[in-house]
Amino acid sequence: MEYITYLRVSTKEQGKSGLGLEAQKRDIRLYLDNYSTTPYKVIEEFIEVDSGANSARATLNEAINLSKKHDATLLVAKLDRLSRKVSFIASLMEDRKLNFKVATMPHADPFQLHIYAALAEQEREFISKRTKAALAEAKSRGTRLGGLRTKTNERNVAKRKQADQFAQNLWPIIEPMTLTSVAYSDIAKRLNQMNVQTANGGMFWASTVGNIVKRMHQLATSKE
Repeated sequence: MEYITYLRVSTKEQGKSGLGLEAQKRDIRLYLDNYSTTPYKVIEEFIEVDSGANSARATLNEAINLSKKHDATLLVAKLDRLSRKVSFIASLMEDRKLNFKVATMPHADPFQLHIYAALAEQEREFISKRTKAALAEAKSRGTRLGGLRTKTNERNVAKRKQADQFAQNLWPIIEPMTLTSVAYSDIAKRLNQMNVQTANGGMFWASTVGNIVKRMHQLATSKE
């Protein structure tokens, strides 16, 4: 098995310091040592400093073209290292000449990767709108932006809204299982098998699922 590895950081400072690169290299090594067929060979490693919102990245295109040329697998640590846009991820999946793998989601199929990318894009869009709305509201009240207490309150509100949005995004998947009395531990197991991650990037447990169910019930009650 032959691989082309691609690593990306978003700023020049991260590129110079190695911040984030070592973590990506670690995850790629873990994948190769534990999930790849052996023997394997890394033909070339590509490192790029650019935003994930930019789909026209020269180094990424070079890595993709080399992967196709050698019929090698393009390997990244996380899905957002390829792109933060669902449309771009979808275009890569539709390219029959390209095979790519995500180290932190070793068993994920294209459908699961698409769901994960869509959820991540929704979350980023909501965070952006929420931040702008919070700043506008604070400004309209005459609040001095940048104060320590204001920032703390905004962070707390932001965390609650982010948790609410995350629960709402997953509810279409979780709710049908709760209606058939599937145990929370079994729901957590199924989510982990789908390689869906928690809001903090971790694994699901029965308590995690229980918290989502509780949060959704609270949101439903507050709207009544």
